[in-house]
Amino acid sequence: MSDFVSRNEEYPSPHIETPVSHPLAATSKSATPLKMVETAFLASTASLIWFINYYLSLGPLLRVFFPVPIALVYLRWGARAAWMATGVSGLLLSVLLGPTRGILYIMPFALMGVLLGATWHRRAPWIVSIILGALLGTIGFFFRFWVLSVLSGEDLWVYTITQVTRFAEWAFLRLGLLAQPSVLLIEAAAIALVFVQNIVYLFVVHLASWFLLDRLGNSIPRPPHWVQVLMDYEGDA
Repeated sequence: MSDFVSRNEEYPSPHIETPVSHPLAATSKSATPLKMVETAFLASTASLIWFINYYLSLGPLLRVFFPVPIALVYLRWGARAAWMATGVSGLLLSVLLGPTRGILYIMPFALMGVLLGATWHRRAPWIVSIILGALLGTIGFFFRFWVLSVLSGEDLWVYTITQVTRFAEWAFLRLGLLAQPSVLLIEAAAIALVFVQNIVYLFVVHLASWFLLDRLGNSIPRPPHWVQVLMDYEGDA
């Protein structure tokens, strides 16, 4: 017996360690299904907003929320999920409304959602995100003109500028002005008008997102002080 005990002490039995799961690994594994579900849900929501606006044409009411679901995906799950939501929403709209409508949503509104999500995630001030979004919206406006021109076989931009030039000449004639508006001046004024329109649109998108996303627990950067004062003034009134 003493020999058996001494041998056991000399050659101890191997200890088998049970693997211990890391809490961060468990959290990431449990968050993966939620990430996929939320990304798919918000991509479907963005497509549904575009789909309803296409058939009901509610004006600027739904248009304000075109980029918001994609931006919310970025705030909650990062850039990769936002790009996935962009692709899913474009594919879904291509199936429902055709490839043209899917492309026209991706450019600029889905890409605008990614851009806004990136700037909001980095806590950039409103002036930065609004100007960048307005530039993208202006590019998207001319992209839409280009797509529609390709589909119709006509240069719609030249046609529009020609009609505006004729109207300007008629207005100058009625006002008794001898100057003739040049095409270059009218094109520059049209581009500036589109850019200003996109600035106003992005400002409204920021206001709507400020009220909505704060209540969802994904806040965006605070607005300028004068906006906060105006909102408090309206609230007190």
